Amino acid sequence: MLAYYFQGLVFGAALILPLGPQNAFVMNQGIRRQYHLTVALLCAISDLLLICGGVFGGSALLMQSSCLLALVTWGGVAFLLWYGFGAFKTAMSSSLALVSAGEVRQGRWKIIVTMLAVTWLNPHVYLDTFVVLGSIGGQLAPDPKRWFALGTISASFIWFFGLALLAAWLAPRLRTVKAQRTINLLVGAVMWFIAIGLAKEGIGHVHALFNQA
Repeated sequence: MLAYYFQGLVFGAALILPLGPQNAFVMNQGIRRQYHLTVALLCAISDLLLICGGVFGGSALLMQSSCLLALVTWGGVAFLLWYGFGAFKTAMSSSLALVSAGEVRQGRWKIIVTMLAVTWLNPHVYLDTFVVLGSIGGQLAPDPKRWFALGTISASFIWFFGLALLAAWLAPRLRTVKAQRTINLLVGAVMWFIAIGLAKEGIGHVHALFNQA
């Protein structure tokens, strides 16, 4: 069964490593050293729930409903455009020096709510866990399926805690104004790039809806 565990570990790592809203948020909180371990834990738990939902049957629900898939996709486009705009705005802000110095602190609940939005309003999370992982793990027998899910969950916990701790360790180098501006510009560009790709997929879902009508 370990073969299925490592298969899940590899697939989970491949899906989670690219820069996305979750990774960007965890990294920024690590750089600021503001509740970064709490954020990492909540991201990992959210992934646990999503992975279990996808591998153990949720993928069928999402794939069978073109309307739900279109709703998730276009909601994600709007969210990613908003998130990217926020990153660009921060990069160009005159208060970036305060942010890089760690003088701008957010409340715990605001950080938690933002993290939940970054995770649960991002359609890529559903596409990765429900569509990709669900289509692979959902075809396995019950025991291999559990080991596969455990492997992907392990990848999430290892990655998020590793990213948060590494960002906190590198904070003195990454908290400079130049580094913060570069990071936010990169995050904004990636978010908008993902949004454009999702919009193209969303157009396809809309066409599918009209064809079904």
